[in-house]
Amino acid sequence: MTTEGALARLIRSAEPTPTAETERCDLCAAPVPDDHRHLYDTAAEEVRCACGPCSVLFADGGAGDGHYRLVPRRRIRLPRVDTEVLGVPVGLVFFVPRADGTVTAEGPSPAGAMRWEIDAGAWRRLTVECPQLASVQPDVEALLVNTVHGLDHHWIVPVDDCYRMIAVVRREWRGLSGGGRIWPAVERFFDDLTERP
Repeated sequence: MTTEGALARLIRSAEPTPTAETERCDLCAAPVPDDHRHLYDTAAEEVRCACGPCSVLFADGGAGDGHYRLVPRRRIRLPRVDTEVLGVPVGLVFFVPRADGTVTAEGPSPAGAMRWEIDAGAWRRLTVECPQLASVQPDVEALLVNTVHGLDHHWIVPVDDCYRMIAVVRREWRGLSGGGRIWPAVERFFDDLTERP
């Protein structure tokens, strides 16, 4: 047995072994850490996992033809926004302006996200009342709202936060009405949001 062979085995044994649950970059299949970045796939309208090197390729509109856009990280807590003018009859919802000028609203359900088209004129009027909404980047940022049970959460967030919230709802939902675990879990989700530039 050579020293070099033993050293090589020791190094290999210290490396984490990927498991079936290890998340991977959707572009190059490299393992990604829990706090990895995401890309928005404009063709599929889905969020994709990205490793560090692949996310750098798409930073500031870098590589590609716009098919993938790097999801930003900023979060801004807003004062109350009167979203009733947008005509969505639910209190847990997120609004995403799209690159083509349309606006969609999505709310969680036990089966995933429900989606509505929003009047683009109503969205423009709302951005006049709350100018920070005009800075929301199409497709990759959203206005996230929770007014359920008298709460008053209004945030500009990256869309991957919205999909994390939907995952919380799907994981905790029980029966027809959601059960007793759903709303405490949603409240914890909002309590854990922190502002970041």
